[in-house]
Amino acid sequence: MRDAQFFRRWMTVAAAAVEREADRLTELDSPIGDADHGSNLLRGFTAVRAALEADSAASPGAVLTLAGRTLISTVGGASGPLYGTLLRRTGKELGEAAEVSDDALRKALYAGVGAVAQLGGAAPGDKTMLDALVPAVAELGTSYRAAADAAENGARATVPMLARKGRASYLGERSIGHQDPGATSAALLLGALADVAEAS
Repeated sequence: MRDAQFFRRWMTVAAAAVEREADRLTELDSPIGDADHGSNLLRGFTAVRAALEADSAASPGAVLTLAGRTLISTVGGASGPLYGTLLRRTGKELGEAAEVSDDALRKALYAGVGAVAQLGGAAPGDKTMLDALVPAVAELGTSYRAAADAAENGARATVPMLARKGRASYLGERSIGHQDPGATSAALLLGALADVAEAS
């Protein structure tokens, strides 16, 4: 069973991963976006870390709901609402239970990813964060590391895709040949989850 502390560690490790990879995320965003994905997420996850330190969110659902709300209020561009929706919806699905099972988390994340798809109007193959999130959720029943690997592979698989959603879609054929920054940051989030699960 996973308690609030597990989810706090997940958000903290995710924040550290974003901090470490912020420049690379911005580099990936430069040719096909606004060149601000890394800096936006860095600002958002720095705020998440501060919010969690200041708040005594006592359940897994409360931790993720607070993180999602913080991202929505601090991150510009599309990534704030999308990541915020992912975490808030996942947190809402977990409810107020003090501890949740891995199966409950898998189902909650599935609902969170569905909410992201609905908000963005995107599907796998559109060269978005869903290309990492959807295969990751499908592998969560196997293991957290399998999910992280699926997200990483999904992000790399966006390179030859034509972007159909988001800022990159305005570039048409010129979006081909670039790895999607949103899928890349989604893989960081899943990698952080696997790291925390393996360490606990």
